[in-house]
Amino acid sequence: MIRALLALLLLIAQPAFAQSSADLDHTAIRITPETTAPAPGQPFTLAITLSPKDGWHNYWSNPGDAGAPTRLEWSLPDGSEASAEPLYPVPETLLVSGLMNHVYSHPNSLLVTVTPPAGLAPGTPFPLSLKIDWLVCSDTQCVPEFATLGLDLAIGDGAPDPAATPIMDAARAALPKAVEWNVRYTIENERLVLAVPFATPSDVKAAHFFVDQDGIIDYAAPQTVTIAGDELRIETTAWPDADASAGLSGLLRIDRASDPEPIGFSFSATKGAVPAAGAPLAAATGTDSGSGSESAGWGGLLPILGLSILGGLILNVMPCVFPILSLKALSLAKGNVEAPKARADALAYTAGVILITTALGGLVLALRAAGSEVGWAFQLQDPRVIAFLLLLVTAIALNLAGLFEINLTTGGLGQSVTARNDALGSFATGALAAFIATPCTGPFMAGALGAALVLPPLAGLLVFAGLGFGLALPFLLIGFVPALRRRLPKPGAWMSRLRAILSVPMFLTALALAWVLGRQAGVDGMTIGLLGAVVLGLFLWWLGSRQHSASATWLPTTAAIAATIAAVAFIPAGAPSATAAATEVASTLDAQPYTPERLAELRSAGQPVFLYMTADWCITCKVNEKGALSSSVVAESFKSKGITVLEGDWTRPNPAISAWLAEHGRAGIPVYAYYAPDGSETELPQILTESDLTNLAV
Repeated sequence: MIRALLALLLLIAQPAFAQSSADLDHTAIRITPETTAPAPGQPFTLAITLSPKDGWHNYWSNPGDAGAPTRLEWSLPDGSEASAEPLYPVPETLLVSGLMNHVYSHPNSLLVTVTPPAGLAPGTPFPLSLKIDWLVCSDTQCVPEFATLGLDLAIGDGAPDPAATPIMDAARAALPKAVEWNVRYTIENERLVLAVPFATPSDVKAAHFFVDQDGIIDYAAPQTVTIAGDELRIETTAWPDADASAGLSGLLRIDRASDPEPIGFSFSATKGAVPAAGAPLAAATGTDSGSGSESAGWGGLLPILGLSILGGLILNVMPCVFPILSLKALSLAKGNVEAPKARADALAYTAGVILITTALGGLVLALRAAGSEVGWAFQLQDPRVIAFLLLLVTAIALNLAGLFEINLTTGGLGQSVTARNDALGSFATGALAAFIATPCTGPFMAGALGAALVLPPLAGLLVFAGLGFGLALPFLLIGFVPALRRRLPKPGAWMSRLRAILSVPMFLTALALAWVLGRQAGVDGMTIGLLGAVVLGLFLWWLGSRQHSASATWLPTTAAIAATIAAVAFIPAGAPSATAAATEVASTLDAQPYTPERLAELRSAGQPVFLYMTADWCITCKVNEKGALSSSVVAESFKSKGITVLEGDWTRPNPAISAWLAEHGRAGIPVYAYYAPDGSETELPQILTESDLTNLAV
């Protein structure tokens, strides 16, 4: 199954049709050749123009504290060459929440040079295809976008295309001018000083240095620009471990008094003497460093870590974790084992849990650092992940039912990895428990995981590790406290019966996952997932029969893994079905779909609003929706008080919901909020009761 998971991670959403332009939700993009008839062996230039829509921006090659550069993947005729990296225009600075971004909020063109092979005859088709992906952001959210662009050119004389000339001229004018000036720098006492010769320094209103290399300067720190004779002196904060020994390069953006258009110069700098600070400009760029907030974040770590551990502990009794409790119960029913072995198993189980929660948390932090608004359990928004979980849970259920065992040896029957009486079995049980627990957010978790997203990265990882520690704590206590172990029932035939009985909730979990898959990918997707589960079951039955006859098992094992990969690969990863049925709560409470505009409209009118964020894969959400939220008493109370209900469905990625969660410091769902007519906002518990809802004041 691990191989199948690795294969799943390699399945990336594919861009759409080849075309010379595309109009996406937040960006328009087109590719323009300077000639439609390139000459053989002669380079020609292509302009890739991205036009962010109002309120959005894309990023420079070094995006700064957040964001991601544009990535290009060319498909060219044999023998052709494209420049390794595009040429970027001069960027702008954008400071958001203490993070400095290097961006473009207006149409911007990247230039790429392509050289056809020599010797091609005139009229020879010369098709080009470009896969391009980029990150586009507003002040509150980020969305990755991608497209496939193509051109059908033909070899000719290389004459410029008159229609493309204005575009190419504007794109070239926006590029920084490459210069070979005597630019020097020093890095001492965590300060970088740059000396840039400039013929008319008195004409400079403002300047900003954009460094090519990461890890040299604090992007958000002030850049103090002064005039030292005929040079501009730029001083800013360097990172403590800044190392420019491999070279320092970048571009200098200058705003001039004599021209409203900024100008840029790209250069390489050498280490050398720099002048003392001179006369200041009218204004300096940048803002105060965020180091103080970093310290504050570390100072508040302990209470957040405590909430995370408590949330993980409570997660053991949450409905979304119940299916995996079957595996945990079997691993705990060990009878009177020796103390060293019990402690080793407990530590191994804890290691498995913490490894998974920390790894998933680290992935969330990495994606958010790259500009994506994702949260805890974000992977469940992809129907291919749901399909993989469906097949994994089906295999676990069949294993518990005794159909087959998981072989860890080259011969013999072996034992189920989660049923083994050793540290490896405990480690696997812990890892599996943590992985299948991701659809849940229990009490205390929301605040802790939300805080983890704004803490320094290492502190954030510690919070996710604390969640795993809390989840593993009961088993850890049993392993280290002999009195608790003595209370466990002694091993016997009852364990085999219990194992078979506990396969039932696992089968029910698989059925629930099939329903989620249908909601995400439609009937076709659910059919593929169920067919994959049936085929996988047949191969596992074959595996079990081979194990019982002590025959080689590599062939059915390989077939089962191949069936899993094939089923996941064929799951459609596009948009969810537009005909998906409304949830029961949406019907009972007459809920409307959440949009920021609708919420703002209702609040400005003084209307009381109950907002809940949910997803089909969130077990806790579904428990609340089948309980308090479906109560006729609650429906009557809301109706009598005139409370409007908004439903945010996060089953598939939704940037508006991601932005709302980020604004409220929440890493996952469910989240329930009440907006009173007086403008106040109250967040409700994650486990709802009727009284929580009927007591809302208007």
